[in-house]
Amino acid sequence: MNRATITPPGQCRPDDHRLHRRLFLKGLTGGALASTASFAGLFGNPLFASETKRAQKHCILLWLCGAPSQFETWDPKPGRPSGGPFGSIPTRLPGVHFSSLMPRCAGIADKLNVVRSMKTSQPEHLQAINLMQRGNPDRAGFTRPTLGSVLSQAVGQLDSPLPNFIFLDPIPGGNEFEAFKAGNWSGWLGAKHAPVRFGGDYSRFLHEASDALPQHDGESRETLRRFLTTKFERERNSQIASSQNAAFEQLKGIAACADLFDVDKLPAKDRERYGPGSFAQHALIARRLVENGAPFVMVANGMNWDNHILQHEIHQMLVPELDRVLFHLISDLEECGLLDSTLVIAMGEFGRTPWMNAARGRDHYPDAWSLMMTGCGLTRGVVTGATDVDGVDVIEKPYNEQNLFATIFTALGLSPYEEYDLPGMPTFHRVEDEAAPIHEILA
Repeated sequence: MNRATITPPGQCRPDDHRLHRRLFLKGLTGGALASTASFAGLFGNPLFASETKRAQKHCILLWLCGAPSQFETWDPKPGRPSGGPFGSIPTRLPGVHFSSLMPRCAGIADKLNVVRSMKTSQPEHLQAINLMQRGNPDRAGFTRPTLGSVLSQAVGQLDSPLPNFIFLDPIPGGNEFEAFKAGNWSGWLGAKHAPVRFGGDYSRFLHEASDALPQHDGESRETLRRFLTTKFERERNSQIASSQNAAFEQLKGIAACADLFDVDKLPAKDRERYGPGSFAQHALIARRLVENGAPFVMVANGMNWDNHILQHEIHQMLVPELDRVLFHLISDLEECGLLDSTLVIAMGEFGRTPWMNAARGRDHYPDAWSLMMTGCGLTRGVVTGATDVDGVDVIEKPYNEQNLFATIFTALGLSPYEEYDLPGMPTFHRVEDEAAPIHEILA
């Protein structure tokens, strides 16, 4: 069984030394090693850099926290009691309809994959968020890393100033979601693979952080910090200290990339296309970050989708924004040649009930719900799974969180069943129980 190794102090991960032979030879033949005194020329060589960028994998998770209704998005039931007031519209896929609130996505349905048969186990937000972020049920006494942390370790870049796990969180509240965010995201992988979280005015935060001290004072403090941290790591042989220091170094390096987080630096026409809302603007930032090499970017929006009251009125505002964001994000990634190497996922933690409550809202429903995936490692234009005529039960190809995570890892070229090397701990895998991926949407 392959193992996802937790590196002992003072040692490198095997991945740290892994270099694709073809890329290496291209770098050589391109003259990257004109100077035998240093390998610097290799990584500065435009041919090598371009090939490496194309080989890199990315993931953008649009986290629709609160849980959107499948009936008003991917699995409409027009004319049924569960269907609500909105109709359905045909898509570019024969016989497939989306909600009438999603005309743009209907027009690019041949570029999307929709899973209509998610069936999970947790009906409350905190537990469901935990399940769908970690991909496996809890085991008492142990904290699994979230998807972003696993991908930070597995596909992260070693020398990039950008964090390997960026969490764009423009709406920092959200009740149960806020409680989850305060917890341990990276589990046994350590702080090095925790998210670097941004909220509010990113540019102001980053520039203030870099301008807070005079240059000479900042340099002196940094020299002292490095000395003391290295001394502590060496004397205590502390992997925790090393991980915390790596996280600090990564955060400090972001100042050099501050403009990438400033939406005002992007063309006005792009900001207008995506729309004025914070979720839309931060999806645009996510695109820019991926264009500049970020491996994993998660965009959240509080818990706007938790519509226990006035479901239709609120979804009538939220779904068109999601429709617009997905259309432009996927189209832009395809246009710049990054869709084949970028996995895009749009999902919440469960679905909504097929019935309305007394407040004209839909409540939590993990029994039958939908999500969308496209891009890296996936075929396109597939709608898999099905619910019954009212959307109460899954009647074809039920999938759970483990099937989903097996699909994500497989699409990104990773073994879903790789075992973590955790001395003194029970056996854990990226995906437990050898759960199968969703083969219908894999390329």
